[in-house]
Amino acid sequence: MEQDLRSIPASKLDKFIENHLPDTSFCADLREVIDALCALLKDRSFRGPVRRMRASKGVKGKGTTLKGRSDADLVVFLNNLTSFEDQLNQQGVLIKEIKKQLCEVQHERRCGVKFEVHSLRSPNSRALSFKLSAPDLLKEVKFDVLPAYDLLDHLNILKKPNQQFYANLISGRTPPGKEGKLSICFMGLRKYFLNCRPTKLKRLIRLVTHWYQLCKEKLGDPLPPQYVLELLTVYAWEYGSLVTKFNTAQGYRTVLELVTKYKQLQIYWTVYYDFRHQEVSEYLHQQLKKDRPVILDPADPTRNIAGLNPKDWRRLAGEAAAWLQYPCFKYRDGSSVCSWEVPTEVGVPTKYLFCRIFWLLFWSLFHFIFGKTSSG
Repeated sequence: MEQDLRSIPASKLDKFIENHLPDTSFCADLREVIDALCALLKDRSFRGPVRRMRASKGVKGKGTTLKGRSDADLVVFLNNLTSFEDQLNQQGVLIKEIKKQLCEVQHERRCGVKFEVHSLRSPNSRALSFKLSAPDLLKEVKFDVLPAYDLLDHLNILKKPNQQFYANLISGRTPPGKEGKLSICFMGLRKYFLNCRPTKLKRLIRLVTHWYQLCKEKLGDPLPPQYVLELLTVYAWEYGSLVTKFNTAQGYRTVLELVTKYKQLQIYWTVYYDFRHQEVSEYLHQQLKKDRPVILDPADPTRNIAGLNPKDWRRLAGEAAAWLQYPCFKYRDGSSVCSWEVPTEVGVPTKYLFCRIFWLLFWSLFHFIFGKTSSG
């Protein structure tokens, strides 16, 4: 399919996505299977050292759900975990217990799917890997199951969280050295950030994801995480288009050009956290001063999704530069597709900007009132 995408004219990209990439019926079937599996886990009590635990809900995380293959995360939130420390300290035990529960569910034939549960990589594994297959799916799905503390249980994902929530997260409730490593707790916010986007933007994300998978097949690991490419696609659209009907080839080219400019990238969002709270503001300023690329998780400011290894980016950027010369970025008359004009960095407010504005207004009002009094 790589050759097909390379050689297809820019004007045919939408048709390519329609014919090769969407798999909505599979996604719907997969959701039903996962919902049934999570319901079974919720009905079962854990045993041994974690006998008080019970799965409160399961969330299917982002993965590569493309035609013919799928990989995904299944985050299982547990009701009696009360902190990040609980999750980290009991992770190994929880993984073993979830493995037992899945094997028992399969043995009892209480779910119309087949599991192939893999051996744990180590006693302290953070995830349990298994393959799921069902007659209705016609394909296998590889999953990583991750137990998690339900950090967001009390939050409404449709509303911006109180910034004290992030201040508490930053000021000590995240164990030292574990910043960004508990990102699965933010799965609900992260999913909503992407799922609420227009349909055509989601299709562009699928195209970019497909391109990334082609690069991964050719280059192998390590590469920047796929989630980075999804966020870059959202960013390119927000700053370059922001309309529901746009030129797919332009959006696609813009994302690949951003990849080639990885050394300049400084990107963040203020959908869930922002600079209004002093403690959060100071932390964000520290994060955004770090070596680029910096791309902060929209839901978790402690996580720089861009990673720390420039070699990963260098390999992907080289492939992106090569692709920009291919026919998929040319129209039928041979003219090149133009990218959107998108900055490589999001501006950072001056520290305590809001306080300064407040004091400026206060002093202006003070001089206005007392100026009039003295002149009178």
